[in-house]
Amino acid sequence: MLVLYETPAGFALFKLVDDGKMEHPDQIWKEFETAEKANKAVKLKAFQKFENTTDALSAVTGIVEGKMPKSLKSFLESEISEKEMKKESLVIADPKLGSSINKKLGIKVLSDSSVMDLYRGIRSQIESLITGLSHADMSAMALGLSHSLSRYKLKFSPDKVDTMIVQAIGLLDDLDKELNTYAMRCKEWYGWHFPEMTKIIVDNLAYARVVKVMGLRTNAQNADLSTVLPEELEAELKEAAEISMGTEISDEDLQNIHALCDQVIRLTDYRTQLYEYLKNRMQAIAPNLTSLVGELVGARLISHAGSLMNLAKQPASTVQILGAEKALFRALKTKHDTPKYGLIYHASLIGQAGPKLKGKVARMVAAKAAISIRVDALGDKETPEVGIENRAKIENRLRQLENRSAVGISRVSSSKQQKKFEPAHVQKYNAAADSTMNGKMDVDATPKAKRPIEEVDGVVESEKKEKKKKKEKKAKLENGEANGDHKKEKKEKKEKKEKKEKKHKKDKE
Repeated sequence: MLVLYETPAGFALFKLVDDGKMEHPDQIWKEFETAEKANKAVKLKAFQKFENTTDALSAVTGIVEGKMPKSLKSFLESEISEKEMKKESLVIADPKLGSSINKKLGIKVLSDSSVMDLYRGIRSQIESLITGLSHADMSAMALGLSHSLSRYKLKFSPDKVDTMIVQAIGLLDDLDKELNTYAMRCKEWYGWHFPEMTKIIVDNLAYARVVKVMGLRTNAQNADLSTVLPEELEAELKEAAEISMGTEISDEDLQNIHALCDQVIRLTDYRTQLYEYLKNRMQAIAPNLTSLVGELVGARLISHAGSLMNLAKQPASTVQILGAEKALFRALKTKHDTPKYGLIYHASLIGQAGPKLKGKVARMVAAKAAISIRVDALGDKETPEVGIENRAKIENRLRQLENRSAVGISRVSSSKQQKKFEPAHVQKYNAAADSTMNGKMDVDATPKAKRPIEEVDGVVESEKKEKKKKKEKKAKLENGEANGDHKKEKKEKKEKKEKKEKKHKKDKE
């Protein structure tokens, strides 16, 4: 009976001395208590060493998946003859691998639970059974092979390291800030000597190169700027140099300005190189996300999330507002509208949309980006097919949204026009229902002649005098009556007093 044993160093084929021991699998462990007993129980027949780590990884991955690798097939065919194939039986630990070997080689295979104790005994005494392999070498080989196998299972490769993208996009942003600062300082410094040049040349790199080539503005006429500027700008610059209002500078000042221009040119070249590096990395790590939103936006999303795997765990709603956390929490705190987009706003698809459609397009881009990120992080393929397909869908949807108003107008024009409203019965004016006056007006009668103003005034004054006289008479009458009443009251009071006095006298008598 033959025993196939896989080690990190290679394949080992053992010969079991006594086949009858497999009838009592519970007692096999006693045969491997010491190295001497183990060498008596099994003998090493052949050993095939792996050439390198790649060979070992390909062999082990095939065994893990239950397939017989080519190296194992050639090893068994070379070490086991045709007679032994028919007579001997092969002990294998993995049942799937045993069935594959049985189908391809036709040898009888034993791979049930009874062989586990045999494999445990061989593993415990493997260093004594295979000469030339130390414990340190075996552990180092096992560690390297386990790492390689883990990378294979996780579909991990050194090219797909998203930490490089995080560092690259951070450095790219820092370079942009530094370049902007250096270029503005260069323009301000040289602007004291040639202020008109700032308006003529806007590009920072071209400005620094012109300063390097031209030097002082007095050299503008003799300097050859064709390699830096087009003909139109060159002519305009030379004309402005003749009538410039700038101050004079020394050679030492110009040297320092040239040193600053060298820094601007060097940093610009390095930024271009870094952008190409970032572009290639994004194509290798996240091709679908790159094809959908671009290299810079995709790299900023990965950097903000921390890694591609962390970004893949986020839902589409989080991807949409990633980078706008402060605005989101401020809106929730103040009970205002939440933001519609964050870093994803800089994607070209959202830039193409109109102001009213940006929120809707941002939601669509975030949904498709979440799918693309998960394909890049967890998928087997490294092609941008999903990203390109999603981008085409969003572009078609964007065209539909933009043409919706025109389609609506055409639908209204194509539909039947509504007829003008006409009432069924219109009532006419009935003149007989009008009420008329009984007497007829004398139309031909002439109006009475008006009196002069003097007569009217005289009449009014006489009427006023008569009214005054009447009032005076009434007042006199009222006063007279009042005096008479007052006298009567006095008389009555005197009479009452006299009567009381008379009664009082009579009572005394």
